[in-house]
Amino acid sequence: MARKTGEQKTEPTNNSAADDMNNNPYLGLNAVETISRFTDFDIHLFRQGKHFKLYEKLGSHVMEVKGVTGTYFAVWAPNAARISVTGNFNGWNKESHLLSSRWDSSGIWEGWIPNIGVGEVYKYHVVSQNGHQQEKSDPFALWCEVAPRTASIVWDTWYEWQDNDWMQNRQEKNKLNAPISVYEVHLGSWQRDPSEPERYLTYKEIAPQLVAYVQEMGFTHVEFMPVMEHPYPPSWGYQITGYFSCASRMGTPQELMYLIDQLHQAGIGVYIDWVPSHFPGDAHGLFRFDGTALYEHEDPRKGYHPDWKSYIFNYGRNEVKSFLISNAIFWLDRYHTDGLRVDAVASMLYLDYSRNHGEWIPNEFGGRENLEAIALFREMNVAAYTEFPDIQIVAEESTSFPGVSRPVYVGGLGFGMKWMMGWMNDTIKYFEKDPAFRKWHQDQLTFSLVYAFSENFMLPFSHDEVVYGKHSLINKMPGDEWQKFANLRLMFSYMFTHPGTKLIFMGGEFAQTSEWNFQQSLDWHLLEKKMHVGMKECVKALNRLYKSEPAMYEYSFSASGFEWIDTQDRENSVLVFARKAADPEDTLVIVLNMTQVPRKGYRVGVTSEGNWKEIYNSDAVAFGGSGIINYHAVTAESHRWHGKSNSILLDLPPLGAVIVKKDPILRIHPAAAAIMESKS
Repeated sequence: MARKTGEQKTEPTNNSAADDMNNNPYLGLNAVETISRFTDFDIHLFRQGKHFKLYEKLGSHVMEVKGVTGTYFAVWAPNAARISVTGNFNGWNKESHLLSSRWDSSGIWEGWIPNIGVGEVYKYHVVSQNGHQQEKSDPFALWCEVAPRTASIVWDTWYEWQDNDWMQNRQEKNKLNAPISVYEVHLGSWQRDPSEPERYLTYKEIAPQLVAYVQEMGFTHVEFMPVMEHPYPPSWGYQITGYFSCASRMGTPQELMYLIDQLHQAGIGVYIDWVPSHFPGDAHGLFRFDGTALYEHEDPRKGYHPDWKSYIFNYGRNEVKSFLISNAIFWLDRYHTDGLRVDAVASMLYLDYSRNHGEWIPNEFGGRENLEAIALFREMNVAAYTEFPDIQIVAEESTSFPGVSRPVYVGGLGFGMKWMMGWMNDTIKYFEKDPAFRKWHQDQLTFSLVYAFSENFMLPFSHDEVVYGKHSLINKMPGDEWQKFANLRLMFSYMFTHPGTKLIFMGGEFAQTSEWNFQQSLDWHLLEKKMHVGMKECVKALNRLYKSEPAMYEYSFSASGFEWIDTQDRENSVLVFARKAADPEDTLVIVLNMTQVPRKGYRVGVTSEGNWKEIYNSDAVAFGGSGIINYHAVTAESHRWHGKSNSILLDLPPLGAVIVKKDPILRIHPAAAAIMESKS
């Protein structure tokens, strides 16, 4: 059954205004009626920083009043001297449609204008106390004009969702002991029409191709880089001017909802990037909205971000806190998203982030922690998980700040997961090294397990690693072409077998050779080449393995699910470890050979006696490898090795990963069976 979401028609709460209209059912085009959607309780919550659904009140809302359709406007601007609504409907006349300031000193200006509705273009003309005049977009606009135009558009979020099955059962796909493999996507450059390469595809045009591809690849979730309105494409969406509007250059809110709906119907979860850390200084945006530092700090030591030349929200202001938490809830509510990835958390947690001595102000205790941002995160996470207990909120946090993904009630920040940035940096640095020198750097791979269970970590190979001269993933790898591909398959194999959930930025899964360019499509033509097809098949196989083997995900965030078997063979650059599940029979043993030297009959200690069968090999011919496969299951010998009572002999492929699992009977590897069949 379809589920409709969005606003219902709302009667005015101002009874006196309604009574006046009994005598005047038709209102002239120039009339603005003082009607309010706010109750006293709404205002109380707003002032306390506790109103988490402001999008139902502030902004523009089409309402029918006494038989007349019109639009209610409400905007927070406590230091403005006058505000009017301008648009095509009044010839952009800044005098004709003045809003009224509420009597309760809340700083909210409001009014209902008849005979305008969905699709109407508008702005707020704001006059500050010193007489300065400016045209501002609506901070709560549900849609905006396509840049470089900057006006807001009266719109709604009414949509007939078809994803009931997903929404009712998504807890199983989103829980922390489920396999979560995320495909990070920049919608503007994932794919474009070859006949019109400069044109953005719409959300609706992208839907069938993206859904089919993610299904084929076996990812469980997608993560969209910011889908909110941003006028400057080179910001990749991280410089937002319309926090409640989807990016208009790619379509309407309903078209974005359609894309999410289609992904849900295909069993794919959707996370989106959320950016509460900063906003740009565009004249039509939040910057000095009412002529003062309203959303930001007046003092640049707290309100200006030196890295991004943008402005930092005033997290200590209750109304701003309500704005931000309402925005997080909005995307979970109206767009059915399954989670948020919160950008640049570290920049919010520390007052001295990217600042020199004297460029920041300590907190009230003299420390560098931003206590107001910490309080915001805790309140936001509690609010989001209370209303949507089956979502995940993931922090991009690059420091060792304690308890990021621990519950608020034990002193944590309350996030569900945290990006494992240290693992990502160490892993890439290791794999960039020539294999001849890796024996001196094995600690770069083993160190992550020292802290791997201190948080609920997601392992990312994100967009930030393939831009600005950092090279694509495949071109970070050393050696000739064959070695580059083998190294990348090995690195992905290490990623999928390491504890934690997974994230791969688009293009990495088929070894995009050029750096990511937000202005053009991925290089899909590379899939005409065998090695790139092999890489794609390898990632597909890893996703299948990840989802089918409980040892790969049941204890992603617990030491119960991991055991080092051997880290001492530095000379050969071989690592051996086990991943464990609730059922000991599901235990996997993983062997990584980090050099291009094949190792025949390499002895490996295993966790129990019995038969062991290879279930994955990154050197498979289908992946572009050389085909050094362990074709037959082997019976563990009572030969003590690696501190284990039992051991087996394996052939290790060059720059390859081998995964073996207990098998109740001796089986032949499918690849060997295929060879025998072809010979017969």
